[in-house]
Order: sequence, then structure tokens, then C-alpha cells
Amino acid sequence: MSEFWNERFAAEEYAYGTEPNMFFRQELNKLIAGTILLPGEGEGRNAVFAAQNKWQVTAFDTSTEGKKKAEQLATARQVKIEYQLDSYDTIRLEPEAFDCVALIFTHMPLPQRQGFIQRLKAALKAGGTVILEGFSKSQIHNNSGGPRDIDLLFSKEELQADFAGFANVNISEADVELDEGPFHKGKAHVIRLVAVK
Repeated sequence: MSEFWNERFAAEEYAYGTEPNMFFRQELNKLIAGTILLPGEGEGRNAVFAAQNKWQVTAFDTSTEGKKKAEQLATARQVKIEYQLDSYDTIRLEPEAFDCVALIFTHMPLPQRQGFIQRLKAALKAGGTVILEGFSKSQIHNNSGGPRDIDLLFSKEELQADFAGFANVNISEADVELDEGPFHKGKAHVIRLVAVK
């Protein structure tokens, strides 16, 4: 999978743009800055935005090309981010290390996701927040981005089960017009979650 992402991120243009995801920006602005984890962060648009807003940022991805461009963007915007080359399965997460975790278009097979979310819960401080936006299963009918495997897309029922142990979970779905670089463009169906531990 690293090869796929390295190929996508090797172009000079940022595959998903340099501005943060709109839902991420909206929800992050409601929180007091602290420590944040961004898994599967790609070219760094959300990590850099968080750093610009005084968050202490840890991000990771398996793509060396994504890391390179994220660090270039951070330098250009004069902020510092910690960016690790790692995977969902092997990343070491200290207990209660983060005030926020943001999962922005982090699609993975359901069993892997369920295990990863349990690890994220342990890494989140009490009262910490998870912000998630991804493509719903209805996105399979659109050509505006996302996996072409319906099993990698989100459903409300799956997310309710994934986050059942959280104190407060708010899930919504929306039709949106994406304009996030060349690979997220056009009418899309997304699912959004804010969960508090």
C-alpha cells in the first residue's frame, strides 16, 4: 500500500490540497489546543493547520513521499510537526498521551479499524476528542474520491459499534461538494463523527 501512496504523493501538486479538511477545521476550532494525533496524514494539510493553531502535533503515515511533502508544507508555513513513518498496526501509542485524535479519510478494513480504534481510545486522555470524517458506503456510487471497495467505507452502524465505549458520540451524514485537490473533487457522501472519551 505504501507504493500506491508514494506514487500518488510523488507529484509536485498536493493530491488533496494544502488547506485542511473543512469539518476538521470546524471541530478543531472548538477545542483548546493541546496534543493531537493524526494517523494516515499523507501530505500534512491537517497536521500543519493544527500546528498553526498552537497544537502539539504528532502525525504518521507509511508514505515517504507524503512525509516529505508534509515537512515541506510545515517549513513553508513556519510551524513544527512530528511526523513518523509508521502504520496503523505498528505505531507505538503511549497511554493517555493525546487531547485529540483526528481520523480524516483514514479508510481500512473493519477488523483492523476496530482494533486500531481501541488502541486510540487508550492513547486518548479522559475527556479527549476524536474527530472523524470519511466516505460513507453510499460514496461507492460517486467518482469524487475514496476507496472503490465498499467494505472500506463507513456506515453509521459500524461507527456506533466502534465507538460504543465512548462517553459521548455524535454521528451525522452529509452530501457535500468536495474541493480538496485533484483526488477529492465533486459531489460526495461523507460521514462525520465527534466522540469524547
